[in-house]
Amino acid sequence: MLKARARARKRRVSELLIRNEEAVRWLILNRPEARNAFTDEMTAAIIEALKDAAEDSSVRVVVVAANGSAFSAGGDLEAMVNRTGMFAGDAAELRDAYMRGLQAQSRAFQAFEKPVIAAINGPAIGAGLGLALHADIRIASERAKLGATFAKVGLIPGDGSAYFLIRAIGFPRALELVLTGRVVDANAALSLGLVHEVVDADELEARAGAVAAEIAALPPKAVKLAKSHMYRTAHLDSDTALHLAAAYQGLVQSGDEHVAAAQAVLDSLKR
Repeated sequence: MLKARARARKRRVSELLIRNEEAVRWLILNRPEARNAFTDEMTAAIIEALKDAAEDSSVRVVVVAANGSAFSAGGDLEAMVNRTGMFAGDAAELRDAYMRGLQAQSRAFQAFEKPVIAAINGPAIGAGLGLALHADIRIASERAKLGATFAKVGLIPGDGSAYFLIRAIGFPRALELVLTGRVVDANAALSLGLVHEVVDADELEARAGAVAAEIAALPPKAVKLAKSHMYRTAHLDSDTALHLAAAYQGLVQSGDEHVAAAQAVLDSLKR
């Protein structure tokens, strides 16, 4: 049993690399030979890494990136065809596997209060697009391609990514992408609002790091609560949103972080 656990930990380390750059933590998908398709081990590693980043006060921003030519191909087609790994079992077992795997990963991102940036180096397909959609800011290489291609392999977005696709680009456009399985290039994704920025491939890492550093330089409590407020109130009525904004503002404005930041701005204006 101990040896099995050690092997599982080793696989998790190899399939997800973690790198720290000051207040920015990089989570790097590392199955380039499989175009970073998901496995149980990879999803478990991502969930664990998010938990660690949430609890580590030195981490202010997370960047999700990938090794190889693809961001993520989503589900492993070979495992699907052979009904192995996360795609093994009958209907009830598959349902449970999704809920404790890809959907648990989705819930982990939704519970994560710190900003997340996706550095999309190449194709983000199926559940790989779902992973990108969990990021608050998505920066794509010119080589990126994005698609909700589930229908092309006889599936629906079982990872739950349809919900996040709708949130990103609206129901009509999301429905079109899901029903057609169409894959769009980086510039089309920018026009749709799937990504926030497109950069040259050799500039992607530096640009994602620069945006992460820009956010990390801001007061972290205010950033966390600003993110929380925007997501929690996006579908609420204005009165409820205003009440929550007042409560959150009271929390940050009564703290030392706000006073120090405001004083720094005042001091800069006097120079």
